[in-house]
Amino acid sequence: MSTLGTSQEIFFGEFALDLRTGELRRNGAILRLQPQPAKVLTILVSRAGQVVTRQELTEQVWGSDTYVDFEHGLNYAIQQIRSVLEDDPKGPRFLETVPKRGYRFIAQLIRPAQPREAPVSVSSELLNQRRRGPRTRFVYLATLALLAIIGALSWAYLHSGWRANARASRVRSLAVLPLRNLSNDPGQEYFSDGMTDELITDLAKSEGLRVISHTSVERYKGTKLSLPEIARQLGGVDAVVEGTVLRSGDRVRIAAQLIDGHSDQHLWADSYERDVRDVLALQDDVARAIASEVAIKLRPSQQERLWTARGVVPQAHDAYLKALFDASKLTPEGLRSGISHFEDAIHLDAKYAPAYAGKAEAYGWGAGLSILPAADVLPKARLAANEALELDDTLSQAHHSLAWVNYALDWDFTSAEAQFKRAVDLNANDVTAHLWYGMFLAQRGRIDESMREMKRAQELDPLSLMVNALAVMPLLEARQYDAAIAQANKVLVMDPANGVGHWFLLTAYERKGDFAKAIDEREEQAILWGQSPENAARQIASLRKAYATYGAKGYWQSRLDSFGPESEQRKADPYQLAVVLARVGNKDRALSYLERSYAARSTELLYWLQGEPAFESMRTDPRFQDILRHVGAKFVPNT
Repeated sequence: MSTLGTSQEIFFGEFALDLRTGELRRNGAILRLQPQPAKVLTILVSRAGQVVTRQELTEQVWGSDTYVDFEHGLNYAIQQIRSVLEDDPKGPRFLETVPKRGYRFIAQLIRPAQPREAPVSVSSELLNQRRRGPRTRFVYLATLALLAIIGALSWAYLHSGWRANARASRVRSLAVLPLRNLSNDPGQEYFSDGMTDELITDLAKSEGLRVISHTSVERYKGTKLSLPEIARQLGGVDAVVEGTVLRSGDRVRIAAQLIDGHSDQHLWADSYERDVRDVLALQDDVARAIASEVAIKLRPSQQERLWTARGVVPQAHDAYLKALFDASKLTPEGLRSGISHFEDAIHLDAKYAPAYAGKAEAYGWGAGLSILPAADVLPKARLAANEALELDDTLSQAHHSLAWVNYALDWDFTSAEAQFKRAVDLNANDVTAHLWYGMFLAQRGRIDESMREMKRAQELDPLSLMVNALAVMPLLEARQYDAAIAQANKVLVMDPANGVGHWFLLTAYERKGDFAKAIDEREEQAILWGQSPENAARQIASLRKAYATYGAKGYWQSRLDSFGPESEQRKADPYQLAVVLARVGNKDRALSYLERSYAARSTELLYWLQGEPAFESMRTDPRFQDILRHVGAKFVPNT
């Protein structure tokens, strides 16, 4: 059994290792070795000649309470050590693998000679103290105390890495701020934004870690707020990652640092540089380092990706980042441009699974927001999602996109729910999966489950306008109109021109029966859509007069008249017309339009029939019950 005493620096070959700091030198020059490999090497050297098992190494380096992938983590550390030492595993000079057990450090160690001091017996020293008197005894005791303090500080320094890991293990929530573009080219903003989004996506797949979505962090680009204030605004996250990205020629460099969200204390910092062809591996380097620092568990699928990241055609990746940049705006122009860039990425690299998944989700958003015709784009979404899953079935984005197709196009509710659950299981931080699943559940009448999913989406993306707007849906479906109005107004405080927020607010006022405010809201929307206040007032005047004269029935009759004569009404959305007809008491025509809506597989019918109070009087009608069965809904009676 080999022991090294208390020497701080040990020599082997041309190398020197400081056991206290883990610093490795070669012929006097410091060698770069990451913290975990340095700790592994220190343990092996301190037990030179002994077999140290893999289990011992993982427990001592990562700790029993730290959730990382031990197998890949230790393999990576050993590879790094061998690379730095230029050691061949087939004919090792330093590190020997003991099959099925662990590793043994086999090099001969040299320790600098230490000056020897003659031992002093306690009894003789006490005698000398008596002879020297009180002053000398005081100096002697003070010296002992100082040595004790130095020893304690040395011990603390030696264990600082372990204490840092213990502190980091308390990180349960994280925000990655937009990586700052150092290229001095505004045209490269899509690249830095895309790299931020992909880093968030990598980290979001980690178990037990809440990772704030890109939508919420992007507003802090260039902010002067302190990191603790940002952390507080993002729901009190434990840590914040900030950094820079620079693309110059064929090289990409990311510098990142991890900062405590409460104390503003630096926990970790490093920089990484690779060829642009290895950009995915570069992102994975950063994600893996952060995962290690905050002591989180990576899923097997992510472990495999982070350790063996496949390459991507640089031009395809560039097109993909442009697609993310545009599609995330969720505007008609943004979605169309994003889809075009996703198609460019696929054309350039047919094996690039995220591009297919991104395209599928963009189609899903286009259909869900009625920006693109659902009947046209949902089949394309299905094709893209299936292509993505054939290449990589661990992409939650592809699963939740396929779920929406199963739901909104196929009306296959069982398959849709299975796919939603699969997406959430693969990535608990997938905001869109929680959001779309929450909408699905609300429209199925499963309000409590829907609210849980919406709450999770808000925790992950607290500042997102879309997330906060769609959180109105279960409140509306549950006929909690005051709560729905409050939530819609919260969105409009964030963005007074938010169209989804205005639509929910109007609908809540109408369903509640507060028609005076509904009319005011319609007038405000007309102005937002580009009309002058005067024209908007004239347009709404007849509606306001009808309500003042005939009350609620006058309001709905005026709404019906706005569709034009019956010949024109046939061109309108059959579901919307059915709602208004039901409100004016024309039950037969309302049922006729509901049947037309069903025949056309209207997504409006699918989305809103469940909770629409206008159909209260017809819920026992066999024709209405037949439509309910086909839609897979159970009508919620008015309460």
